[in-house]
Amino acid sequence: MEQNYLELANSPIMWAAAALAICVVLLQSVVFFRKSLVAAKHENISEKQIKAAIKSSAVASIGPAIVILVTMISLIVSMGAPVSWMRLSFIGSVNYEAMAAGFGAQAMGTTLDNLNPMAFSCGVWVMCFGSLGWLVFTFLFTDKMEKVNHLLSRGRKKMVPIISAGAMLGAFGNLASGNFFTAEGSLDFGSAPAVATVVGCGLMMVLTKLARTKNIGWLREWAFAIAMFTGMLVGTLWNKMM
Repeated sequence: MEQNYLELANSPIMWAAAALAICVVLLQSVVFFRKSLVAAKHENISEKQIKAAIKSSAVASIGPAIVILVTMISLIVSMGAPVSWMRLSFIGSVNYEAMAAGFGAQAMGTTLDNLNPMAFSCGVWVMCFGSLGWLVFTFLFTDKMEKVNHLLSRGRKKMVPIISAGAMLGAFGNLASGNFFTAEGSLDFGSAPAVATVVGCGLMMVLTKLARTKNIGWLREWAFAIAMFTGMLVGTLWNKMM
């Protein structure tokens, strides 16, 4: 029984359950897209601007989507394809999902390398409930963020984009900072993740500046994907050389 947990993980029932959850995500995407078009027309945004925004968003999503697809393979090995497909369509963080599944396995006295049906089930529950706090917070406080913006900007509209940019930089900085530390917590600027982060960040700055200075539309749209894949490639080559 312990050796056949993947039969449960990849069973038709799991595929059906995961597909049902994915349908909810797709439905939300369609609803948000249609509402955004209505809002754009209400704000007198031109068709050209709308098409440019859609194109830029689609191009910018290619890099992260491929990265998630590649890293999903590592999660499929231990948790099966349906759960991996469903969870990464919801959250998109392999690191979180693997950590949560690992906590569930540890609670059952085992690891991800030696799962059984009970440990697998516990891992799935931890993956789902571990991210529930984000959804509850979003549900309760999203409509109040406008008041927070007003409070922080003290009513000055020019401060809103500055505060938003600062929040984004803080969020991405927090995510990237982990690449500069070892598992023991010491600084390591020579690791492959650190090198990839520095290269990707530096290239993104150069490409953004170039696109803005030379007014290169396609470069502005593809800069993120180019920087991300270049950083990954350099990091991989650096890891092999080390």
